Amino acid sequence: MSDGDESYFERLVDVDALESHLETHLGSAETFEVNRHAGGHSNETLFVTWGDRELVVRRPPPGETADTAHDVLREYTVMEALQETGVPVPETVLACEDHDVLGCDFYVMERENGVVMRDAEPDQFAEPSHRRRIGEEMVDTLGEIHRVDYESVGLAEFGRPERFTQRQVDRWQRQYEWAFEVTADEREVPAVEEVTDWLQAHVPDNPPHALVHGDYKLDNVMFGDSPPPMVRSVFDWEMSTLGDPFADLGWLLSYWPDADDRSAAVGTASSAAFVRRHGYPTRDELVDRYESVTGLAFENERFYRTLAVYKLGALGEMFFRRHLEGNADDDTYPQMETRVPKLADRALRIVEGEA
Repeated sequence: MSDGDESYFERLVDVDALESHLETHLGSAETFEVNRHAGGHSNETLFVTWGDRELVVRRPPPGETADTAHDVLREYTVMEALQETGVPVPETVLACEDHDVLGCDFYVMERENGVVMRDAEPDQFAEPSHRRRIGEEMVDTLGEIHRVDYESVGLAEFGRPERFTQRQVDRWQRQYEWAFEVTADEREVPAVEEVTDWLQAHVPDNPPHALVHGDYKLDNVMFGDSPPPMVRSVFDWEMSTLGDPFADLGWLLSYWPDADDRSAAVGTASSAAFVRRHGYPTRDELVDRYESVTGLAFENERFYRTLAVYKLGALGEMFFRRHLEGNADDDTYPQMETRVPKLADRALRIVEGEA
């Protein structure tokens, strides 16, 4: 671990305080180890060995964060509520609001083992029938989330589904504004204003209501190790709420390139470019299956795809601010200086029917 890595790790976790807290709630353990998981670009993930248990601690990044971002206790609340449903989620262990432990809210869950597809296709799934099943599993699991009776599982007050879509546009506009307070001194992104105006003028009326994940994409889902591919667990629920399910579908589509797309680069990382290979469903096929699974008609597709890319740009700009302020340890954050303007241009192309 380099000096910089060690310094950042010390900002993330007071090892002695965490050990004391876990001992109070879980009992003593002969083995205790903590390691930072470098994957992901939002909340921080720590892998913890506690005796014979493998645990995960989720906490926000250090430093100032945008209002409502990085709400790890929101993740805990929804995963706790989904434990007995058909939605596959990790087993929750405990949540902590005492900032004397790590200086922030955090929660603990059991660690899952399986395959997360981020940069490469697993060899065991590299045949057309498995590739198609991966897409089907993604859509079927999303449909399972959207079919949850959120009142019966105790999530009736988890959000305000009325006017959710309008509030999404308003919220992400504010996130850009928060980031621009710092990043505008480095460079400006004029296309964002044009996309914002279009989204504000085209918010759909009366969309359906459902529990939404908020960040549903391939690398936030874990599959079992062996074929056929089956979703084992869904992670990263920090953006979850009650709202418009089509926002989830638009988000998934923004990370799922078709074979003839001119670029696979999106958002805070590259999308899973391997889904262009023979056998993976196209975006249109994903939409068709979603409509079949849920009974919902995916209308206003251009709006939801534009909104997804707009949100990706906002996240990237927030990451760029954190980089400039020294509140991040992620090699992708400085790349947002050039990637966010490209995302804004991509959103404009969707608005204009060119992408």
